[in-house]
Amino acid sequence: MTVKDVIKKEDVVVKFVGDSGDGMQLTGTLFSDTSALDGNDIATFPDYPAEIRAPHNTVSGVSGFQVHIGKKIYSSGDKADVLVSMNPASLKANLKWAKIGGTIIVDADTFVEEAIEKAGYKQNPLTDDSLSSYNVVKAPITKLTIEAVKDIFPDRKSQERCRNMFALGMIFFIFGKDLKHTDEYLEKKFKGKDAVIDANKKVVRAGYNFCENTDEQERPLPKVEVAEADMEKGKYRNITGNIATAWGLLAASEKAGIPLFLGSYPITPATDILVELCKRKSLGARVFQAEDEIAGICSAIGASFAGAMACTSTSGPGLSLKSEAIGLAVMLELPLIVVDVQRGGPSTGLPTKTEQSDLNQALFGRNGEAPCIVIASSSSANCFNWAFEAAKLSLENMTPVILLSDGYLGNGSQLFRIPKMSEFPKINPPFATPNDPNYAPYRRDPKTLVRQWAIPGMEGLRHRIGGLEKQDIIGSVSTDNENHQKMVNYRQEKVNRIADRLPLQQVQGDEDADLLVIGWGGTAGALTGAVKEMREEGKKVAYTHFNYIHPLPKNTGDILRKYKKIVVCELNMGQFVNYLRMNFQGILFHQYNKVQGLPFEVSELKEEFNKILGE
Repeated sequence: MTVKDVIKKEDVVVKFVGDSGDGMQLTGTLFSDTSALDGNDIATFPDYPAEIRAPHNTVSGVSGFQVHIGKKIYSSGDKADVLVSMNPASLKANLKWAKIGGTIIVDADTFVEEAIEKAGYKQNPLTDDSLSSYNVVKAPITKLTIEAVKDIFPDRKSQERCRNMFALGMIFFIFGKDLKHTDEYLEKKFKGKDAVIDANKKVVRAGYNFCENTDEQERPLPKVEVAEADMEKGKYRNITGNIATAWGLLAASEKAGIPLFLGSYPITPATDILVELCKRKSLGARVFQAEDEIAGICSAIGASFAGAMACTSTSGPGLSLKSEAIGLAVMLELPLIVVDVQRGGPSTGLPTKTEQSDLNQALFGRNGEAPCIVIASSSSANCFNWAFEAAKLSLENMTPVILLSDGYLGNGSQLFRIPKMSEFPKINPPFATPNDPNYAPYRRDPKTLVRQWAIPGMEGLRHRIGGLEKQDIIGSVSTDNENHQKMVNYRQEKVNRIADRLPLQQVQGDEDADLLVIGWGGTAGALTGAVKEMREEGKKVAYTHFNYIHPLPKNTGDILRKYKKIVVCELNMGQFVNYLRMNFQGILFHQYNKVQGLPFEVSELKEEFNKILGE
């Protein structure tokens, strides 16, 4: 065996790409899980088409899964150190994401004339010298996969279905990963299907052995050792943002002492929240898959009226449909958690791609004066914490909360330290007391302006609420002009006063920095990485990231006034920066925006920041 000397790296990016149905999502997941179990920090980014089954061997049907592993990982990474491409179309679509000088592994058996033409190539890229800037490994993956399983599966279709495991075995060799974790996964996943288990195990080893026995001159393979993470003690799992959101809601339900109800309609990329909570009936979750978005949220409002911790989950188009019902919850002053996993828009837009373009809708997208609390998750793992916080704010303040996630966070994954429930505060909904002689449906706490929550059936507390404007305190229908002004003021001021109880906004970096970088929501990983690298290069850059959006933390203005140059970075055309301009007039904001259905890259952010510093 001859391989290159072992290369030691702090982090690496690996991207698996192929046709839909080639198993790239599973391959990426197994590699990320194995890396985590081997001690690496990780972040992943699934990238797949909206079409259920695009035409075979076409660029529109390419599915990918990017994995970033290393000592300390903030995002899913920029360009790939290793690109695994299972067919010509996937190479065509993803070559731009491979680092110059990086390794490209291809299934050479798929580079036949028909597939090459279908992908849009005029000639075979493996022979025309167009890949001379890369270390290309042309592996006969299909041929060797068939050879490995021909005694197990007689038909070619079943044989070729294992090709992704061959590629996984090659990657395990390159990065020195143990095969036992994948063996255990296969044994659990396909329990009772011995042929499937044996076939996949054989193909993983065939890929591993192919690398081990490869001649360096013929196919130069890197051998890479990636630094282990230095992590806080605890039990960890690789978790997607959507599953973390579901778990955070379950934790809040336990801390509030009331059952969770989710009324939702399936929509990409939020559906996994619905799916995960369906599995948790043993924890008290009640889930209703509604016939449409409006029915989903209205069922949740009904559950809230009945005393449940009510939630609904959706994405941009669904949030539009829910807007009238959100206004009803504002008028009723009932708790309601609305999770919006943002995607590319408008209309159906880019269903499987990420974006941050629902902020204006969350802040302003309702008829009348209908203020909601708006907060945002900022990593796949902390979707747990922000789902918990959304529930706490909603339940304790008797008002809807919109929690903004996005496709990058919801589908992507990170290592998540499973917390103890003792680490989280108790949630205290303002329940009314049965037979309270002073109860009135719109009598408010003088400090917080929060009304009490009387559950139907509470003795002596029969009351009326609804969508028509209510008379202050007693709750009967009122069209009085001065009363309407008073109730509108109350509902807005109730949300405004929450700022008094929020933690102050924190800034990373020097107070006298030459540039303040601002982000919100799911851009945190790339922004953190970019600012960290620039500070290590000696640049004076500070960074603050917003999770509380409406209301903003009380010291936001004080922070903004300290810096001469400020840049706000977001995956839209400037919604948060315009919101800041609206609230803090006279402050000059630069902005950097991207609307490509993709997350930020660290390299592009650094380029923009250096440009602003040089002006």
